Amino acid sequence: MSFFEKIEEPLMSVGEKLNNNKILQILRDSFMLAFPLTIFGSITLIIANFPFLSDLIGAEAAGTLNALLGPASTATMSIATVFLCIGIGYYFSKDKGCDPIFGGAIALAAFILVTPMEVLHVTEEGTELIISNVLDINRLGAKGMFVGMIGSFLAAALYCWTTKKNWTIKMPDSVPPAVSKSFTALIPACLTLTVFLVIRIAFEFTPWTNIHDFIYEVVQAPLTSLGSTLGATLVAIFAVQLLWFCGLHGQIIVNSVLDPIWNALTLENLTAFQAGTEIPNIVTKQFIEIFTVGIGGSGMTLAAVLILAFICKHKQLRQVGRLALPAGCFNVNEPVIYGLPVVLNPTIVIPWIVAPIINVCIVYFAMASGLVPLTTGVTVPWTTPIFLSGMLATNSIMGGVIQLVELAVVFVCWLPFLKSMDKQLLKDYPEETQSA
Repeated sequence: MSFFEKIEEPLMSVGEKLNNNKILQILRDSFMLAFPLTIFGSITLIIANFPFLSDLIGAEAAGTLNALLGPASTATMSIATVFLCIGIGYYFSKDKGCDPIFGGAIALAAFILVTPMEVLHVTEEGTELIISNVLDINRLGAKGMFVGMIGSFLAAALYCWTTKKNWTIKMPDSVPPAVSKSFTALIPACLTLTVFLVIRIAFEFTPWTNIHDFIYEVVQAPLTSLGSTLGATLVAIFAVQLLWFCGLHGQIIVNSVLDPIWNALTLENLTAFQAGTEIPNIVTKQFIEIFTVGIGGSGMTLAAVLILAFICKHKQLRQVGRLALPAGCFNVNEPVIYGLPVVLNPTIVIPWIVAPIINVCIVYFAMASGLVPLTTGVTVPWTTPIFLSGMLATNSIMGGVIQLVELAVVFVCWLPFLKSMDKQLLKDYPEETQSA
């Protein structure tokens, strides 16, 4: 029994359990709820911070444009945790058979209830002022993401539990449905929010004074610090490639576990970019998507598709390459994964796993050295073609250049293995040979 046969069964078992886990599915769907909104915010942010914009229209005009478009990104990307809370409450309640719209509303209200409603403001003279009855927008974004996730799951679970216990007010059938549903949700909402009010009050007597700072210091900061390291990223990439090799959608499985960390890191970069301060994190959601998936899909197979389409001589390989090329330009590579195939194909397992790992190291050190700017936190759709996606994600042409370097590395890694496969097919099936 080969090495891959030995690990295939346990890997598939773990992968299927993660893929079918309800909590991870709800979390994944909830993150996607904000996708169209963050795309809108990203477009306006890209326009407002377009490279050399001040040289084209003047510094004053560029500043005015930035001020006019700034609220668009603030109202979408900077409050991502708000959308996450609504999504978790909605999808969790829907899965449990409860009214989802009330589940989403209660989850959001619970999150706001435990969020500090005061901001420390430092004046130009250095005086510190505490402004009450306001929400710090940072707590609605990256800093409050883990509180939002944990709190929304708890709030939705309490709401559904009390609803299933029939601790509700039943109205006659003659009452309009909207009114009846409101009364049905009344007692579950009150009980759920009472629990969160008690949590808020209890934390006021702790050294942290609120649950946000407690979760951030004890849970979120250590996890994001670990998730931002090169070692953790390489483990994640290796897991993605190995799961795909075994026939499981590695991207979905791994992302469902690590997306909370990567998204929090992305929002930290976005906050710094909007404030004009130094961007802190190399590894973010956009780092993973643009500089791994963005080179032709999982496994960075665009270069492999080009080799198949234009260098290999066997008819079968050329057809696979040319059929996969249009989709591959937009980072959709299922045609080559299942058409070559990549799945359970020991001939190409080495470049399939090694090429992405090499490229992640190249991009990481290029960004760490300052050769390539860090990702700004702008959401770039993963289907955006190579070079353009890298440039948009980093707000620099160097982001596109490093993607072309990655493409060349993948080409070099895949070429000898695909040529070997091509020669073997030409030997075994010479009647399929056509002139290149």
